[in-house]
Amino acid sequence: MKKLMLTLFTIALFASANAQDIKWMTLDEALTAQKSNPKPIFMEVYTNWCGECKKMDKKTFKDKKLAAFISENYYAVKFNAESNAEVTYKGKKYTNPEFDATKKAKAKNATHDFVKLLKIDSYPTIVILEGQGEVSNTFTGFRTAAQLLPEL
Repeated sequence: MKKLMLTLFTIALFASANAQDIKWMTLDEALTAQKSNPKPIFMEVYTNWCGECKKMDKKTFKDKKLAAFISENYYAVKFNAESNAEVTYKGKKYTNPEFDATKKAKAKNATHDFVKLLKIDSYPTIVILEGQGEVSNTFTGFRTAAQLLPEL
């Protein structure tokens, strides 16, 4: 009986912890969702080699209050500034034509054309996209949940 109770408690605790995770999606998914259910997009632009980006993933975005706020009020997008993803923004396709697939995952790579369009050159950068995908605000650099929440 004790094992059953412990198992049920562990499952409930695990489900509760995961319920507060941010529901990340691609930019294309968020822009599509925004058309049918208007809500701003919260986009974290990061790179694989960025230490501050990893720190935000492990600390800032794991904060339950912040995760709940973002998930409730935004479509959340993680966008790798050096990825090879194809993105459609305002009817135009953006790629990373200089992407080098032979580079290791944690090595620096070419910057995506969409990131160049947004004029982002440091990471992490958070971009808020309103309405028809218009940039309404950007936040550059590491932020704790306590710092980021009031800005949102």
